[in-house]
Amino acid sequence: MKTRRRPYSDQRPTGHGGGVWSVPVPIPGNPLGYTLVYAVESPGGIVLIDAGWNHEDAWTALRDGLSAVGVRVSDLRGVVVTHYHPDHAGLAGRVREECGGWIAMHEADAALVRLYRELAGDSGRTLQVEMMRRAGAGADADAMVNAERPIPPAQPDIELRDGELIDLPGRALRTVWTPGHTPGHLCLHLEDADRLFTGDHVLPGITPHVGIYPYDRADTDPLTDFLGSLDRLATFTTTEALPAHEWTFKGVAARAADIRAHHEEKLDSLAALLTDLAPDAYSIWQIAEKMTWNRPWADLYPIQRGMAAGEAAAHLRTLETRGQALRHPGEPVRFSAP
Repeated sequence: MKTRRRPYSDQRPTGHGGGVWSVPVPIPGNPLGYTLVYAVESPGGIVLIDAGWNHEDAWTALRDGLSAVGVRVSDLRGVVVTHYHPDHAGLAGRVREECGGWIAMHEADAALVRLYRELAGDSGRTLQVEMMRRAGAGADADAMVNAERPIPPAQPDIELRDGELIDLPGRALRTVWTPGHTPGHLCLHLEDADRLFTGDHVLPGITPHVGIYPYDRADTDPLTDFLGSLDRLATFTTTEALPAHEWTFKGVAARAADIRAHHEEKLDSLAALLTDLAPDAYSIWQIAEKMTWNRPWADLYPIQRGMAAGEAAAHLRTLETRGQALRHPGEPVRFSAP
């Protein structure tokens, strides 16, 4: 399925019928290429679902793409952000400035936006480096000292909860809370057309990133949350999915089941790896290095290794809650077979 992904240069604004359009907005320097920003029409105005990365090229693509389907940014009612990541929330603040409307986001991600805005600049970078060192990153942590960090997204005006209707008069666009990729990730069900805007929760050809940050947290289990969120989509058997990346597709429930099976296989492989390494305990970074990724560990950039370690940490945490991994506190924290 991955071979069907087209480069950004091949993307065009698209009408999906029923007052729904998509506009591809580029993500500079990212292999995903672009975010699909959706515009949903109603008698009370048009609302965007996500907004794209905060970059001048992205802004031009969003503005011109909307114009191509007859929509002016200044006329928008607001933006619903599926989650706080910069390729989704980055331009929401600029859209709000242009249209005078609102930004809506789940309350859990809104709390993270407040935190990241407080930690903008050197303090946030220092915390990131320290987090990596506690996970055993070594030289990879040192490489992040001067790394560029995305501009924090704008604080939302509306904090959403599960099952709420979006302010879209004449239509029924309801939130479906699907934590895992982020604590406040939302899918949005357009009930009057049986369409599900899936954000990054369910994508047709790739699986979304699920990680723990800081890596050594023991008070959260995002992968278990994510698996439960996939199960929530079991009733969407005939619903059309409009994801934030790749392409639209049918069969949300089946795809969610496939993604769940992928993670269960990964958990089984990681449990087997810990058994093979027993009785020794290893840092999160050392374990991530021994896991299988889409490229050899040596070929990953430090930031990519950081994301891989976040995924390793999430899988280790789930194994820990299932009694299949044992945490050894310290700096760095280590894990072993129980």
